[in-house]
Amino acid sequence: QVQLVESGGGLVQAGGSLRLSCAASGITFSIYAGAWYRQPPGKQRELVALIGSSGNTDYGDSVKGRFTIYRDDAKNTVDLQMNSLKPEDTAVYYCNVGIYSRGIYHNGDPWGQGTQVTVSS
Repeated sequence: QVQLVESGGGLVQAGGSLRLSCAASGITFSIYAGAWYRQPPGKQRELVALIGSSGNTDYGDSVKGRFTIYRDDAKNTVDLQMNSLKPEDTAVYYCNVGIYSRGIYHNGDPWGQGTQVTVSS
């Protein structure tokens, strides 16, 4: 069974950095795309960053230039390096494994438990 476990969240001051990690198991991770979503309080879940099986990446406009997504197929992990954090980045962050094709990300199930990122000002 597919299992995703996010880690690395915490409380950080504005301008600081965090690195989130997602460990995937139960899948042949290397053939899938990895993604990070976030869900701020009271808002819908949004796609933050994705990385295709070939290493191609895409980012939401709000995080471009600040966040970087990485994958390590040998470790079955998808990391999200977050720099220059802003209070508006506060959210529960979730990873996902799915399919990225023709500019469309098809998310998979299940989701991980998420990891809380809180950015204070």
